[in-house]
Amino acid sequence: MMPEKLPEDLPSRRRVDHAIKVVSGVTPPTKAPYRMSHEELKELKVQLEKLLAKGYIKPSKSPYGPLVLFVHKKDGTLRMCVDYRALNKAMVKN
Repeated sequence: MMPEKLPEDLPSRRRVDHAIKVVSGVTPPTKAPYRMSHEELKELKVQLEKLLAKGYIKPSKSPYGPLVLFVHKKDGTLRMCVDYRALNKAMVKN
């Protein structure tokens, strides 16, 4: 389903920027972060640095943010999983 290697650069900029509408009056979801082991925190830093360097993500000032957890794959490496369920509840469905 997913290619082994992702492209190094992003597609060209479009005329319309993407924006997510939030239900009015909803406070940002507050939930304690999942506990992570030292190994998981180290992997999170590595993956975030890679994504920032490639420009796939950028720092956000939004009060909303998803929770992150890791799952061990069969080969022993860690797969980052992002839990968007709380954020999805606060979004305007279109």
